[in-house]
Amino acid sequence: MAARVLNVNVGVLGHIDSGKTALARALSTTGSTAAFDRAPQSRARGITLDLGFSCLRTALPPQLGPGPGELQFTLVDCPGHASLIRTIIGGAQIIDLMMLVIDVTKGMQTQSAECLVIGQIACQKMVVVLNKIDLLPEGKRQSAIEKMTKKMQKTLENTKFSGCPIVAVAAKPGGPEAPESENPLGVSELIEVLKSQAYLPSRDPSGHFLMAVDHCFSIKGQGTVMTGTILSGSVSLGDNVEIPALKVTKKVKSMQMFHTPVTYAMQGDRVGVCVTQFDPKLLERGLICTPDSLHTIHAAIISLKKIQYFRGALQTKAKFHITVSHETVMGRVMFFSPAPADFNEEIQENVFDFEKDYLYQEEYLSKDSVSSEENKENDQAGEVQLPKQQWALLEFEKPVTCPKLCLVIGSKLDTDIHANTCRLAFHGVLLQGMEDKNYTETFLPKLKVYKQKHKEGQVERVMDDYSVIGRSLFKKETNIQIFVGLKVKLSTGEDGIIDGGFGQSGKFKIRIPGGLKADTKMLLTAASKKKSKGGKGDTTKEDESSKNDSAQPVTISLIFKRYVFDTQKKMIQS
Repeated sequence: MAARVLNVNVGVLGHIDSGKTALARALSTTGSTAAFDRAPQSRARGITLDLGFSCLRTALPPQLGPGPGELQFTLVDCPGHASLIRTIIGGAQIIDLMMLVIDVTKGMQTQSAECLVIGQIACQKMVVVLNKIDLLPEGKRQSAIEKMTKKMQKTLENTKFSGCPIVAVAAKPGGPEAPESENPLGVSELIEVLKSQAYLPSRDPSGHFLMAVDHCFSIKGQGTVMTGTILSGSVSLGDNVEIPALKVTKKVKSMQMFHTPVTYAMQGDRVGVCVTQFDPKLLERGLICTPDSLHTIHAAIISLKKIQYFRGALQTKAKFHITVSHETVMGRVMFFSPAPADFNEEIQENVFDFEKDYLYQEEYLSKDSVSSEENKENDQAGEVQLPKQQWALLEFEKPVTCPKLCLVIGSKLDTDIHANTCRLAFHGVLLQGMEDKNYTETFLPKLKVYKQKHKEGQVERVMDDYSVIGRSLFKKETNIQIFVGLKVKLSTGEDGIIDGGFGQSGKFKIRIPGGLKADTKMLLTAASKKKSKGGKGDTTKEDESSKNDSAQPVTISLIFKRYVFDTQKKMIQS
């Protein structure tokens, strides 16, 4: 019986030129087809353009169970170049443990901060690697390392990685041009730290097979090989797998894990799957799965959180780069929250309730952006109430193929890459996808997101004890007929009902079923007497009298809600 091999995926992330590829090379014992910048474009430009994979095998540490066996670290070398953040996000979704590589002479840089953000979203454990210590003068090396270690500890203080191990190394002393005989510094200590941080990631072979493919090439006479990491389920020789992007199903002919033939692989494994021939250029990266298990969607509802380092508001109708699973597309967002009465209600995780009413928001609500009317009022009282959960409707510019409950990240990747700012705006979970192209007609009307409308007008005069004439609530051209029957409230406390239009100038009649209070009648009668004293045709006096009068007009409040996706645009009052 073969000794068991436990696979742990380790992401190698950091700013461009922090020495990630050199570190992966120094750690690795086996390189895969994609490792160490083998792509001609990468070598020409001297930077990593794609995810590189290699592996390091070591004895199984005691905390991972008794008996013989090997611990395999699959190293995922993510590109550090800012324009390749899409690839990094794709890589972060398949890692269990992260190494954040920092150039010890420079400290945290823009992309190191973005990698830290991605790590917080997608990863449970981290090790910080201070690289290039050979560039520090030997006499001052130790104190410089200690200074940078303290700085990093301070940076990580308020993150989930507070107190994580920090290791100093020189992956390639003397830089890229130095001879191979130069031994790396600190790498064996780093391997011991990685072993101490290794844990049994939860792996589940049940459920649909889903694999993130990051490289594809053909082998003459054998077929086409897709290499990647299994995100869920398992795969065996002879299984049929679907390539949704190409709308084809292929049979698995053979499989390898780091050049070792295997007959079975499961969630978390890094594997090469050889299937019957197709043109590899058609699938550089993407997903393969159990036939008919993935869905292509045009829009989605997600639960989300704003990323605290993103500067500026998240506004409804804004466009973001949306990374869903392993695809990045442009999408427009609409934010919404629970109705104000439900702000503190515990929300069931990863479930969306279509029976509930939700409040439309002009922007994502956070402490620094209080947009809804309710919150403005609370804010004046000195207490900003924020909902426990918020959601967004995402509408994609082109359809995406993804599993349900997958990670979603929204970014502003068109921000200047040299600006010292975090481009990652929000992250969330995809709760409901919309597969129908005509989802605006077939699906959105089920989504009960409403806008709260509040209109104010004034009572112009009394008609009798049970009716008044109002003005300034509607424009002259408004069809008042559609408002007939809606309830209003006078500032003096009476409840009324809009009865119909009055004349042609947007005035209207209000019925007061309970009758006007005596005080209200006196107030309104006095006001109209003042106006009539102004004399006919003497507009100046009339204007002056209405100015004096406006100190205490009787106002009319009309409050109703309208559902954003209601095709009939009905006005609803509770």
